[in-house]
Amino acid sequence: QVRLEESGGGSVQTGGSLRLSCVASGSVFESYAMGWFRRPPGKAREFVAAIDWLGQRTYYADSVKGRFTISRDNDKNTVYLEMSQLQPEDTAVYYCGADPEFGIHREYEYDYWGPGTQVTVSS
Repeated sequence: QVRLEESGGGSVQTGGSLRLSCVASGSVFESYAMGWFRRPPGKAREFVAAIDWLGQRTYYADSVKGRFTISRDNDKNTVYLEMSQLQPEDTAVYYCGADPEFGIHREYEYDYWGPGTQVTVSS
């Protein structure tokens, strides 16, 4: 059992930056690859970024490539999402997920999810 808790969301203007954090508890953190997904208003949840167990491989959705950076600190049981050059279309609830298989964008591979944190980007 893994419990995930996101934080760091908020409201920013276009071009601004935010850093999301997701703290895991309850199991061996480095047993899981981690991912960030988001759910824009009125839309389905979509893949944002993923990182493997040791932080050696990362993958990004094309829409965030070059603007977002995923990282992890296994000593702190935490995965981060640094977001810069934020645009109104980045407005969404952001979720972190834990995946034992490194399915990257395959949402069904993720076993555990946090409750989400709201990010709102205004123009």
